[in-house]
Amino acid sequence: MDLFDLFSFLKKKEPSSGTVAKDRLKLVLVHDRVNCSSQVLEMLKGDIIKVISNYMEIDEDELDINITQTRSEDNSGTVPVLYANIPIKSMRRNAN
Repeated sequence: MDLFDLFSFLKKKEPSSGTVAKDRLKLVLVHDRVNCSSQVLEMLKGDIIKVISNYMEIDEDELDINITQTRSEDNSGTVPVLYANIPIKSMRRNAN
């Protein structure tokens, strides 16, 4: 591996257009399911990242937040549920 290959390996890769399109489609589906606009979901995602980042270092590139529907506890219908898959790189020693 030459020096050029090393630097290209370390360079942060941009998401593919397919990944971006998939993420946008997810936002559209979320909007349809729970009547939550994509702007609200992005603001929520930003707030979650900001708060959690005070306590731990997270992998924002692999972060996945979804709002879906699930059966209610009393089986009377469905309710919206927020799922967050947040990969943690490390814990912070001192909270900001």
